[in-house]
Amino acid sequence: MNFTNRHKWLASPLGEYLLANEQPFYDDIVTDIFGFNAVQIGFYEVNLLINSRIPTQLHTEEIMSSNDAVTKVDVHCDGDALPFAPESLDLVLLPHVLEFSANPHQALREVERVLMVEGYVIISGFNPYSSWGLKRFLRNRYKKNKPENNDLAYPWCGQFFSQTRIKDWLALLGLELVSTHNTCYNFPSNHNKWLVRFKILDKIGRKCWPKLGGIYYIVAKKRVASMTLLKPNWKKSPIKVRLATSVSQKDTHQHSHKMINKKTHSQ
Repeated sequence: MNFTNRHKWLASPLGEYLLANEQPFYDDIVTDIFGFNAVQIGFYEVNLLINSRIPTQLHTEEIMSSNDAVTKVDVHCDGDALPFAPESLDLVLLPHVLEFSANPHQALREVERVLMVEGYVIISGFNPYSSWGLKRFLRNRYKKNKPENNDLAYPWCGQFFSQTRIKDWLALLGLELVSTHNTCYNFPSNHNKWLVRFKILDKIGRKCWPKLGGIYYIVAKKRVASMTLLKPNWKKSPIKVRLATSVSQKDTHQHSHKMINKKTHSQ
């Protein structure tokens, strides 16, 4: 991915609008998550762990030539090959990482590997079923062959995954869904006057079409595999176990009478 394009886009009116919605969400969520080690993967332009109470906080990003990025990043690595020991992290943030990953499935597998039991992962992504997804679809469809089109423009060059697909991947890895949220219901215009004019859509969208926000957030937790205990149902009547077929009273009487007659004749 071209990090220069991402950096410039985040400084644009639409990028600032995204960060104005995304930063408060992360600030609110990470405050109540405790542990010893937390990692933010990607998005070096903003610190989404600033409100976290976890003492050790690291920021990873792919290797880049930007001096600004080098000074803000603690570890340079790919998202699908994390240099952390298994079950060593209490919290992992994935802000818009999967859309631009060459192998998003492997990236999630790496997160599951490094997470401790009861550890959290928070994912934010661009919603394909929103006005943002519609803009990406129209842009890629009608401007694909035009020379003035920049194929590397962020974020429309990414692959937008639906919440349902991400939830399925998490379930396959044994990560339990905790909650989902949506923000950014305004039209994805890169002009301040349109963002201000349609600001009311954020308020209406949260009430009327909450799942159609341009940005979604998924919070999941790593659970430990446990055994299911089978408890006896004391309400059911006990099963009568018989070692032999019972003999009726009539049959017993006839058998005794025959034995008496046999003994009499023998005498």
